[in-house]
Amino acid sequence: MPTTSLDDLAVRFAAGSSQVLSALLPPGIQQEVGHFNVFNLANIAPAASNVSEPFACRTFHKISFLTAHSDFSFNGRTVKIRQPTLLFTTPKTAAHWLPYGQQTGYCSVFTPEFLHPTKSGAILDELPIFKSPEPPFFMLGEADAARIQRIFEQMEEELTSTYAYKYDLLRAYALELIHLGQKLQPAAMQHPHHDAFARTTAMFVELLELQFPLQSRHQKVALRTANEYASHLAVHVNHLNKVLKETTGLTTTELIAGRLLQEAKALLLQTDWTIAEIADSLGFSDFAHFAKFFKSHTGAPPAAFRAQTKSLNRT
Repeated sequence: MPTTSLDDLAVRFAAGSSQVLSALLPPGIQQEVGHFNVFNLANIAPAASNVSEPFACRTFHKISFLTAHSDFSFNGRTVKIRQPTLLFTTPKTAAHWLPYGQQTGYCSVFTPEFLHPTKSGAILDELPIFKSPEPPFFMLGEADAARIQRIFEQMEEELTSTYAYKYDLLRAYALELIHLGQKLQPAAMQHPHHDAFARTTAMFVELLELQFPLQSRHQKVALRTANEYASHLAVHVNHLNKVLKETTGLTTTELIAGRLLQEAKALLLQTDWTIAEIADSLGFSDFAHFAKFFKSHTGAPPAAFRAQTKSLNRT
């Protein structure tokens, strides 16, 4: 990479226009969804000491790995960087960076489109690391610093490769850095208050899935009712119903019933268990109760469903 001054780099970042920013992008990336680049700070000539530089970047999200002495200022606060530090900023971040002499480390920049959900599976603005009210920064220990250093080195190497899927790999590296940062965040920031419904839903689904699959005739579903799930999650059953209805459109009882039905179908088609054994393992009080439940959801009794489906599979 050609040597450039930090002043010039900062001005070009801050300008934010696509014409200016395109000069920072590696060849061929215009054909990709979104933009990505990584800078080795050792290749950038140091600015004069005690000259603060704008850290604004209206177009890019940035992940910075700073390993030399510098100061980072935002919201009237100054963080003195004296050990390897991982720093996350967004296009909305208003901050200044004051480097002291030759810098080392890396800085990656990317547009939200680069990590579009269809490409990365992540919704960038919903990730806790980018929802923090202040730019998240993490002073790193030796092991974490070495791991992050290696990820940036891999990014730098991959940018110049001819691998056809290199941008998919670069997305994976960027997401790895994001998740490493989120693991370093305090628990309160990892789970913002307004995500409480989603968190409760995820906990319910995880608890529900822990009941399955049934792999032995002697195994039984431990939790069957909405009250039992609410008790294990330490919430009132009415609150659990409200949360699940809002996030999934279904009540607790409907979700439990749907999962029981799914398991019942699997056991009918994939095992030689008797219907009475299946009913018992699924926690039904008797064969008749299970048969009524199954027919109400499928339109056919369990025995007929097993016979008809297996017959269709043979043809």
